[in-house]
Amino acid sequence: MRLSVLQTNLARGLGIVSRALESRPSMPVLNNVLLKTEDSRLKLAVVNLSLGLSITCRIGANVDIEGAVTLPAKTFSELVNNLSNDRVDLNLDEATQTMHIRCGASKGNLKGIDAHEFPPMAEGERGDLSIDAATLRAMILQVVFAAAVDDHRPALTGVFVQFSGSKITMAAADGYRLAVHTGELEHKFDKPINMLVPARSLAEVARAIQDDTETVQIGLPDARDIVQFTVGSIEISAQLLDHKFPPFENVIPKDYSTSTKMYRTDLLAACQRAEIFARDNAFTGRLYVKPASGSGMPGEVTIVGKSQERGDNEGMLDASVEGEPVDISFNIKYLIEVLRVLPDEEVVLQSKGPANPGVLRPMGRDSFLYVIMPMSR
Repeated sequence: MRLSVLQTNLARGLGIVSRALESRPSMPVLNNVLLKTEDSRLKLAVVNLSLGLSITCRIGANVDIEGAVTLPAKTFSELVNNLSNDRVDLNLDEATQTMHIRCGASKGNLKGIDAHEFPPMAEGERGDLSIDAATLRAMILQVVFAAAVDDHRPALTGVFVQFSGSKITMAAADGYRLAVHTGELEHKFDKPINMLVPARSLAEVARAIQDDTETVQIGLPDARDIVQFTVGSIEISAQLLDHKFPPFENVIPKDYSTSTKMYRTDLLAACQRAEIFARDNAFTGRLYVKPASGSGMPGEVTIVGKSQERGDNEGMLDASVEGEPVDISFNIKYLIEVLRVLPDEEVVLQSKGPANPGVLRPMGRDSFLYVIMPMSR
């Protein structure tokens, strides 16, 4: 195996695939990145068996001798990142599985593991379904944060994805909140297709999208229950979760007694100030919603965060309030996280009293909703 690549391309490729590395791999080769020549290109790949995730990136290369090897991903990436912006020459000694690396005045040797020990790639088909990259990235970012991060309820560590008719729906929940986003497709499905994709795998898809003008190819699950996302030269394959996502429609309130329209940036700033103190009280933030007291007067929303040890903060903002006053407590961190990922400037918070879930929606946009459970006081 002998080839040359540009340092910038190699560093970028290694940075992309290394995100799939396991923190505690079961085999030494899972610490490694696969390097394999393919049609005047260099294929870089990392497999995470515990997540059922693989990330592949292909970069341009001048290949003299074909071949493959696996190298310690972190060491190789650190070395490449510290090379000069120049051509990198890679020459493999197959007898010792040692890669000789030369770039400018720098030269070094890195011991690898035979590529035959690398686990099979969980690759799916490229598929003929394409979706606008900007749309897909926005959908993922606006739901994936709401997925559970622990394994006590495995189904909630995934994002429910449904293709039905000409719509795609994504939903994520952790038992305390629910985020649902619906988008339009050019492709039309005769029968609904449901899948539960690990949240971390979808997050990597969003990170891989750098150009919002491109499209993402989706290879739908086959008999192996693998879904593949192709973003330019990057392929991300994910093993679907073998669990049933709960019927989230039952969690969404059907009516409300108070509807409050606010500016998102004002609400976010007030919540961030309250969170400084609320973190000492299980992130409990209290919202007082007060309708207008007279004709021509705005309503008010007061957000309070308290800490017995450090003090408190109270922020008030004008709002358009319809219905009854309400005094309700939420996990303030959950409000902050959703407000950070919404691009809309105006949002609506709907509630049916302090014992019922609240629903946050962008003003004038029905494609997204966020349900948040109240906290007891």
